[in-house]
This record gives sequence, C-alpha cells and structure tokens, in this order.
Amino acid sequence: MAANLTSMSEYEEYAKEMLPKAFFEFVSQGTGHQDTLRNNLKSYKRYRILPRYLRNVEERTMSRTILGKEVAFPIGLAPTACQKLANRDGECAAARAAQDLNTIYTLSSHSSSTIEEVAEAAPKGRKWLQFYIFKLRQISLDIIALAEKLGFEAIVLTIDFAVVGSRDTFKKYDNPLPAHLSLAILKKYLDSGVLRRGELSDATADWSYIKWLKSVTKLPIIAKGVLTPEDAILAVEAGVSAVIVSNHGARQLDGVPSTIEALPEIINAIGDKVEVYIDGGIRNGTDVYKALALGARMVFVGRPIFWGLCHKGEEGVKNVLTLLKNELDKALALSGCPNVDDISKNNIVHESHYSKI
Repeated sequence: MAANLTSMSEYEEYAKEMLPKAFFEFVSQGTGHQDTLRNNLKSYKRYRILPRYLRNVEERTMSRTILGKEVAFPIGLAPTACQKLANRDGECAAARAAQDLNTIYTLSSHSSSTIEEVAEAAPKGRKWLQFYIFKLRQISLDIIALAEKLGFEAIVLTIDFAVVGSRDTFKKYDNPLPAHLSLAILKKYLDSGVLRRGELSDATADWSYIKWLKSVTKLPIIAKGVLTPEDAILAVEAGVSAVIVSNHGARQLDGVPSTIEALPEIINAIGDKVEVYIDGGIRNGTDVYKALALGARMVFVGRPIFWGLCHKGEEGVKNVLTLLKNELDKALALSGCPNVDDISKNNIVHESHYSKI
C-alpha cells in the first residue's frame, strides 16, 4: 500500500491489511446481518447535490460556531472505544490532531487512555466526554467531576445502549481486545468489582436521567443516539443542549434507519431549538455537504479516525480530517456556496425526485 493515501477507502484497506483480523473486525463490523451498516453508507448516495453556478466562490469559509465556540470546519471526532488498538498513542494522538486543526474531540468512556492523559495531551483543544448510563450513579458523578476539572466542555450521553447489541466479533473471538489494553476510565471500577462488564449500562433508565444529570453538572448535555422525531422532542424537553442523530455506527440494533434517513424528520420536529449533529456512514466531503444541507450543524466521524490512527498516528488523523475538509471545500466551490452557512435544503434532492419526472 502506498505511503500517501488519497481516499477513505484506501485508509480502510490499509487498516485491514495492517491490523490483526480481530481488531479490524471489532471496529469495522456492525450488528446482526449488517443491514444498517451497509445502509449508513448507501443512503448518502441516494441524495443528489444541486449546484448553482456563476456565483463568486473565490473566497470560502468552513468555520462554524458549535455550542457557542468556533470550530475551523464542521467535522468532529466521534467517540470510539479503545483507540490504542490502532496506534500506541491512541486517544491522545487523536485529541492532539483535533486540537491542532481546531475541531472537537469526543473521548469515549470505553477509552484505552484515561481522562487525565487525554487532557494533558491536548490541553488547549475542545474536548467532550461521552459516557453511558451506568447503574451505579456514583460512577457518573466521578467521571463528570473529573471532566469538569480537566476542562472538558460537554457531556455526550449515549442513549441507545440499554443492552449491548449482538456483535459477531465478540461471539467469534470471545474478547477481541488484547490483554495489555483496558477500559482505562472504568478500570478501577471493573478491577474492584464495583462494576461488572455486564453492568456497563442501565436498562431501567428513562428520560428523567437527563434531568438528574443536569442537576449535577453545569456542562451542556448532548443526547447521542436519537433516531426518531419523538425522541428528539423528548430530549429537548429533558433539557439537552444538542442531539446527535446516531445509530451507534450500526453496532446496536440492526434494521434501524440510517442516520441521514432519520435526519430530516428530526430537523422538522425540533427546528432550531437545539443544535443537531450527525454521525454514521460519512466517508467523503460530499457526505458532509449532504448532511449539512439536510440541517445538521456538524458531523462526526468514527471509523475513519481509527484508520488514520492505524496509518500514521496523530499525522494520520490529521490527514483523514484534512481529506474530508478539502473535499467539503471543493464541494462548496463547485455548488456555488462560499460559506458552509450558505448550504441549504435547496442544494439537495433525494434520488426519488427524478423517478417522478
């Protein structure tokens, strides 16, 4: 494989060649028959960009405010577990890349690095912390307190994890993670027996959990895993500052909508009451463009970050993000939009439109 990779498919292929099979499958596979995993990718191809020409696009900007602060471009890093599977610096390398490019890094509570390590690695970067609804609320309190102390700006609460999805990787390999890696943030709870691996989520939780969460932290709460307008409305009523339209990278329930399919109804349901972000299936800059056109304020990518880490660590993550950024910039120029804020629903149409003509 050439040292200079020029497409996301090349980064994925490189990771497939270089990583142990169990590691690659742990990251790349979805759940069930993989229908949602495939649909996450295919659904973007069902939308067409409607370009407008003879507009001055010589100077273009991709900066945008997210929760009141500016990012250089609307592409952030989604929370993904155990990034040291791809590179020994793992989460720290990815956080540094995000810091240098002025975008947002989301640290998974299933990280292979501690909160302290990531905070030290990227002290000036914008960092959010993702976690699940733990049965023992003291764990949440401990993690929140540490995140607040170390400068994390928001809590990303995953709401689609009542139980773990059916993942063939775990059936095939029992535990695909190597012995030397651990869930660093949760390690002390797992080692002490306070938390067992089967108790990484609370199946009894309801929307009141978010109200409780708001009572114990001043940090903005972002609900990740919203797929229906009904849940989007409930999330807003519970007091979240943003929602992430997400199906957990197709790793929880197979057969749910792709995220780009779910996005329009959610935008219609809650409008501009809170910011709406999206992840899942984004592989090039035109995918980013389409998500923004349908109303997302920002997109987040997960697997591509893992592939970039595998290729060249921090530099590889920068390269992946820069690839997406440059493709988005090209799409702006060629569609007549000098600013990401100029992208609108008038710039996109579903392929079904043409079957009616």
